[in-house]
Amino acid sequence: MPTAHLNPFYFLRHGQTDWNLERRCQGQIDIPLNATGISQAHNAKTLLADIPIATICASPLRRARQTAEIINEELNLPLILIDGLQEIGFGRMEGQPVSHESHTRLIAEAQNWGGEPLNDFADRVMNAVEEASTCPGPVLVVAHGGAYWAIRHRLGIEVESNIGNGLPVLLRQNEKEWVAETV
Repeated sequence: MPTAHLNPFYFLRHGQTDWNLERRCQGQIDIPLNATGISQAHNAKTLLADIPIATICASPLRRARQTAEIINEELNLPLILIDGLQEIGFGRMEGQPVSHESHTRLIAEAQNWGGEPLNDFADRVMNAVEEASTCPGPVLVVAHGGAYWAIRHRLGIEVESNIGNGLPVLLRQNEKEWVAETV
């Protein structure tokens, strides 16, 4: 997928939920933030306060939407919900305990449990990122660990582990490649 027309953007994984803590597969089940997740969103709000973000685009799932709304208390920007930023559908695995030994393997196997095929998921997320990039920028995308995996995968960004809850990163293209930088 061509990515040269994408502008640099910020990405933030939603704050923690009880299911993150319990290591249960959330997928597209609409789980709210827990107290730690709310605190993480407030911390992210502080980290992002001096960054010239112009638009926030978020997954409509409650955990991402809540995170975006808390951040927007400080930024007071247009907040656009984009369905394509939702987490991968994990089918029968949603709500089940997972080992998290390999996030990549879990995403790759979602189709085996009646979930979303990997390439369809990555296409959906990248189409949503392209939609977000048409908004006034810089844009902050608030979504999910799986969405971040899809973005990294499609942009060719090598990262050793998944993104933590509530930790913003800047995704930008340098002279040779796309990179992710901690804010």
